[in-house]
Amino acid sequence: MVRSLEENKKVVIVGIPGVGKTTLISKIVEILKEKQKNVSVYSFGTVMLEEAKNEGIADRDELRKLSVDRQKHFQIMAATKIALKTNDVVIIDTHAFINTNEGFHPGLPLYVIDLLKPTNFISISARPEEIYNRRMKDGTRNRDIISLASIKKELAVQDAMLSSCSVLSGSPMKPVLNREGKIDETAMKVIKAMGI
Repeated sequence: MVRSLEENKKVVIVGIPGVGKTTLISKIVEILKEKQKNVSVYSFGTVMLEEAKNEGIADRDELRKLSVDRQKHFQIMAATKIALKTNDVVIIDTHAFINTNEGFHPGLPLYVIDLLKPTNFISISARPEEIYNRRMKDGTRNRDIISLASIKKELAVQDAMLSSCSVLSGSPMKPVLNREGKIDETAMKVIKAMGI
């Protein structure tokens, strides 16, 4: 599918918990607004949860422990809703995978990619030690027990999953390292990768 220059950007930004994705996205939005871009951000998990609450699911941690079939149902509902957004730049804040009892379930399977039609994929990472420290300080979520080895595996799975998304969609994928104290520099790298 060839896109015209007038069409909006739908940018998928993924990052495992602790890479600083939320802070980075806030900085990216701030810079894009300074450039007079009409930008919106949708947390894919939040949109899924909004739909799931209608069916009795209480929180994100409960959502990610559902069967793959139930998660697929809510992924389709969320992707359908986000696909209708028409801002200049639509940022989709999500994860490349969900760690389930059945294994790594893709956060962006082909049926989600087909609905969203992303123009860009950005993979945010950080040093495993930084991720570990950030997760240990986060008291807001019910996180699984982690190790540096598991964090390294998650980073590898993330890049493998997102590379596959790029191949399937024909949209570019850019890995970006979010180094401690370099938020402005990292945000500009992401914006450049978006083609803005």
